[in-house]
Order: sequence, then structure tokens, then C-alpha cells
Amino acid sequence: MLDIKFIRENAELVAKKAEQKGYNVDIKDLLKKYELRNKHLHEREEIKKKINEISKVTKHPSEKEISEAKKLKEELTIALEDFRKADNDFFSLHKQVPNMPADDVPVGKSEKDNKVEKEWGKKPHFDFKPKTHWEIAEPRNFIDKERAAKVAGSRFTYIKGDLVRLQFAMMQFGLDTLTNEETLKKIIKDFKLDVPSKPFMPVLPPAMIRTGVFEAMDRLEPREERYQVGSKEDDLWLQGSAEHTLGPIHMNEILEVKDLPVRYAGYATSFRREAGSYGKDIEGIIRLHQFDKLEMESFTTSEQGINEHLFMIAIQEYLMQQLELPYHVLNKCTADIGKPNARGVDIEVWLPGHNRYLETHTADFMTDYQARRLQTRIKLADGSLQYVHTNDATVFAQRPLIGIIENYQNDNGSITVPKVLRPYMREQATI
Repeated sequence: MLDIKFIRENAELVAKKAEQKGYNVDIKDLLKKYELRNKHLHEREEIKKKINEISKVTKHPSEKEISEAKKLKEELTIALEDFRKADNDFFSLHKQVPNMPADDVPVGKSEKDNKVEKEWGKKPHFDFKPKTHWEIAEPRNFIDKERAAKVAGSRFTYIKGDLVRLQFAMMQFGLDTLTNEETLKKIIKDFKLDVPSKPFMPVLPPAMIRTGVFEAMDRLEPREERYQVGSKEDDLWLQGSAEHTLGPIHMNEILEVKDLPVRYAGYATSFRREAGSYGKDIEGIIRLHQFDKLEMESFTTSEQGINEHLFMIAIQEYLMQQLELPYHVLNKCTADIGKPNARGVDIEVWLPGHNRYLETHTADFMTDYQARRLQTRIKLADGSLQYVHTNDATVFAQRPLIGIIENYQNDNGSITVPKVLRPYMREQATI
């Protein structure tokens, strides 16, 4: 959530930025609800104070004092209920206010308004008509959606054979990059960044998350995209990406500033309904209900938050460059970055078989928006407390496989293995 003090001092700006992100939140009504909440809070505390005074001063109360104390307790019951209702009304509206977009986020109404900031690599030239990834992989039994549909329904698949080995090679390469401080130092130097070179800690996070925690992360909505598990009593959802359960790892904790940044690399099989995408990208493995993903999550001071965001983007670019896949970088517009985001960047790979770009990586900078509800704070050197700034970003999901298949395809149907992945494939050059 946004700091209510910031909202009070910048009401018009917050309303304007919320509208730019596509959220219609009545900020004036929010502030009225906040004042009403505070009024009832003050009334509650005043009654408590009077009750405490009577109990301290009077060891042997008279009937009049007993009657007065009883009346005050009845008033307290009413005051507590009034405060609870006012607090709930305020909180319900407060959490609807989106994060403030950073100054360099383009103002736009849809993903069409995202801005290309960088292009890298040469698009491959073929002496034959390039095929799509499924036209290459399905005849070779690397992708089997037909049998998966019998078992689990549409938008599931069996990934098989050497394509599985290629996926694990890619994931291991990603993990080796994140855990190698010398490699991170090189990335920092090449991209001219000012961040520590502290490696990421590998994590296998929980696959499920409680409703309240999911809401605090502000990643539960839209609920039609999520899978709820078991009965309502179970109060569990399947995570849609590893950062959903990595982000709350330090919930209700105070971190020491000397330990920052805290960086994690989480690997998880993730689940999304892909609601609203009926008929879109139904072929191949572009939009699946289940996919594997390696994700970065970090916790920093407010001063380092934006630099950490740029560092994660640099890592993503390094990975794509090492794979020698042509890509471009998008600065996402206000309507596309998401409610908790202050900034969002996508990397998209060129697909010659589709003759278009496809998103493979996302980097999200949340400032302290998530930390405020999660109550994840930092103890600074002077003893004061500050909410952490959080970042998350894709290392690899399964979509880069699509980029490899289409950019490294051969006219005989084989796929050349990128050089950087061959050590993980027993030096196999093609699959």
C-alpha cells in the first residue's frame, strides 16, 4: 500500500497517477474515511483512559462509580465496533490505491503504448522458410499436447526428450550465473551499475500461498487467473510465479541493514488459468496453465531499490546475450505495469517462425508497496526503521526455449544448441 501520509500530502497527484494506471479510486472519499477512522480511534482511546483512571484512583468504588464504570464499558463496546467498521471501510479503499508509477514510465492506455528502449542482436537469416516452434517440436515428439489434454485438459503439455534436457541446461546456466559473484561483477561493470555483487541464494519455495498473504503481495487479483486449492477451510492457492511465495519470506520481520541486499533465486512449477485468452496462442507452449520458472527476488533499502531493478534487467540482458538470441527491451506504460509496480520492464525475443516478438522476461520494481502490508522492515544504522524496497524479475521460464527452437532451427528439423548451454548438454551440438 501507499503511505497514507503521502496520499494526504499529494492527494491530487495520487488520484491522477491512479487514473493513468487505469484505477478509479476516490481519493477524497478515502481521506474522509481516514478522518472518520481517526475520530473513532480517538473516542475509543479516551474512553479507555477514563476507565483506567477510575480503576487506579478508586480502590473501593461507590455505587455511583460502579455505575459510571459500567456505562463507560458499554460506551467502549460501541466505540470499538464503530472503530472496527470505520477502520475496515478505510482499509478496503486504501488497498485499492495503486503504487505510484516512476517518472520515466510512459503514460498509456494499453500495452500498445509500451516503449522500445533498446534492441540487441541480429535477426537470423534462413535459406528456407522458418517454422514455428511447434512445427519443429511436435513432429519430433518434444511437445505432446494431445496426450496431455486427455490427462489434464487444454493448455497442458508433456515436454519430452532432449527438449527437457535443454530446459534444465538453460535453468542451470541461469542459476550458475546468479550464484557466481565473478559473473555478477562482470555484469555490473559491463552495464555500468552501482550495486553490490552479492550472489543470489537458491531457494525451492512453497507451491502454495495463503489468501491473506497473497492479498498482501497484491498478486491474488485477478482471481480468475489463480487456482484455489482444496476447500475454503484450507485457505490455499497455487502460486502463479516463484516471487509470490518468495516476496513474503520475511513477512513481519526486521532485517539488519548490514545484511542487505537480500537476494533469492527461486525455482518453481507455477500455475495460471490464462483466463481471457481463449483462442489466443493455443499452439505450442506459449500460453500454458503450468510452467517452470526461475525467478529473482530481492530486498533492499529505499536508496538502492531502483539500482537493484536495473541490475536485474542487466542480468536478464546478459542471459539473452549469452544465448545469442535477438531481443528488444520495453519500458511498460502506466496501464501495463500492474497495480503494485512503480516500474515494469519486459524483454521480448524475436521469433522468426512467428515473425514477431514474444515476451520472455519481466522485471518489476515495487518500492515499499508490498512491504508495507507485509510489514517487512529494515533497522538502519541509527536505529530507525524503514520499509524494504522489493524487486522481482524472471531469470528463465519456458518461453526462451521457444526462442532457441525458432532462432536455432535447421532445414533438416534439428535444433542447434546455443554454445553457452553445451557444457550442460555433454557438449551436444544439436538436438
